[in-house]
Amino acid sequence: MDKLAIIGGTGLDSLGILKVEKREVINTPYGEPSGPIARGSLFGKELLFLPRHGYGHNRAPHNINYRANIWALREMGADNVLAIAAVGGIRDDMPPARLVVPNQIIDYTWGRAGTYYDGGASDVRHIDFSHPYSEKMRQRLIKAACAANVTIIDGGTYGATQGPRLETAAEINRMERDGCHLVGMTGMPEAALARELGICYACCAVVANWAAGKTSDEITFAEIEDNLKLGMTQLVDMLEQLMA
Repeated sequence: MDKLAIIGGTGLDSLGILKVEKREVINTPYGEPSGPIARGSLFGKELLFLPRHGYGHNRAPHNINYRANIWALREMGADNVLAIAAVGGIRDDMPPARLVVPNQIIDYTWGRAGTYYDGGASDVRHIDFSHPYSEKMRQRLIKAACAANVTIIDGGTYGATQGPRLETAAEINRMERDGCHLVGMTGMPEAALARELGICYACCAVVANWAAGKTSDEITFAEIEDNLKLGMTQLVDMLEQLMA
């Protein structure tokens, strides 16, 4: 595999499987990334790691500098980006703790700087975004999960919402009618920016909870944390095969 970068929460860094050699502060034309980029190794293979929400999880989804994050990873030589994201499950076969590799996105966000080509000093360009994820990267993830005997869902539509609040039951009903199978807050504009820079980008979504209204229970962050722990255990098994 070409040089891989992982964008995720601080959870991966805290699992003890990522051996960090150094962290580098990268200045970009679009400001500062979420934090220093870790250069290190995972299961013996070189990679880059960037915590999307910053070290300490102090950046809300709508305040993340997505342009700086993707630009900095490209500057450090990343050819492939694996985005790890906690999501809510909408479709019945996407319960908490399940891993999903989506193949489509619907963008419900607003006000986020979502392109490098917005006129002015840069040309206006229109990328083909029919298939927002790299199929080559998607298949690598699915193959790695199968090798690790990890149950993974191949395909699904990720609905990207603004956050940081969770959604209402009515909003989830609308998203389900729109064809969404998952709901998260960070999928866009991250995927589009990677496409603009020619980076192979795919997402591995870890279902942290049922989306609002899918059960009669209130969503609690204790529940989310417990489900993420289970999902991350499976994710680690998949990553070991991915890096083999």
